[in-house]
Amino acid sequence: MNLSSQFDRRSLLRYGGMASLAIGGATVLAACSSDSSSSSGGSTDDGSQYGTVAMQLSWIKNIEFAGEYFATEKGYYADAGFGSVELIAGGAAGTGVEAGLDTGKVWIGTSAPQLTAPAVLGGLEAKIVAATFQKNPFCIVSSAASPINSPQDMVGKRIGVQDSNQLVFAALLAANGLEESQMTIVPAQFDPSPLANGEVDGWVSYVTNEPITLAAKGFENANFLFADYNLPLVAETLTVLQSTIDNERDKLKAFLKAEIQGWRDAVADPRESARLAVEVFGKDQNLELEEQVLEATAQNDLVVSADTEANGLFTMTQALIDENIAALATAGIEITADELFDMSVLAEVYEENPDLK
Repeated sequence: MNLSSQFDRRSLLRYGGMASLAIGGATVLAACSSDSSSSSGGSTDDGSQYGTVAMQLSWIKNIEFAGEYFATEKGYYADAGFGSVELIAGGAAGTGVEAGLDTGKVWIGTSAPQLTAPAVLGGLEAKIVAATFQKNPFCIVSSAASPINSPQDMVGKRIGVQDSNQLVFAALLAANGLEESQMTIVPAQFDPSPLANGEVDGWVSYVTNEPITLAAKGFENANFLFADYNLPLVAETLTVLQSTIDNERDKLKAFLKAEIQGWRDAVADPRESARLAVEVFGKDQNLELEEQVLEATAQNDLVVSADTEANGLFTMTQALIDENIAALATAGIEITADELFDMSVLAEVYEENPDLK
């Protein structure tokens, strides 16, 4: 089964370039190594310390990348020594982060453990070095009049599940001791109108999207996060090649510092985050300002946790790393923490810049 068939509309499109990766661990990537200038994302011809780098985003330029917008607009990347950071939008025609890293087209990117892990198992020498979202956005959304508040509440109900979401939904069931036979799985597309029309009782969704758009249309709803029920995968993870960690450590630390600064601003100011998405970086996406403000506010609950308040944005405790490894195993992806994560670079950033916490 291709990775491109395992996640919802956003994941399907944003990771469409990953269709060459298979979960079984067999490597189908080109495995072509790029030269040093290409893999570093640019040169220092502009006179800056680190030159230009390319960052692959996992989706279109909407509110999800507010921290990167602030880091650009407020000069945090420039202060860190970068001539510029090229933010490459994902989407229907986007290249998957892991494929971009493999071919040397990008230097860093935002991805997810369930995508990076199969690539690593397939031979890509890459690691997750930070996690923007402490929780993944997958949820089940339902009517507020008849809420589904937990996986157990799905028993006996009709659940709309997109073909592209079958794997992650099956992982949710397995993680909570449930079987598909205990409910009615209704094949779904991407428009949640069947939920609003009463054709289904629950709908696989992103907590930062469909619940907000449905409410804006007058459909009061409830939801629960997969991450709160034994599937605690992080999301919008920053992934780099192992060679970047080994050979460009100071450059990576400088970049992560700018990222932290940008995301601190984004968390503090959802409205300005939305404005930057709507009027500047995503102005060709026809985004709606107030909706983006609501989504920015909602995503703060994914970015900030008790652990990040104690340890800093992007950090992952060992317990959270272990939970992610276990969650991947539930989804049939067997990998060790050391194979997938390297949080040592981020730890050094905070050691050297304690004021960032």
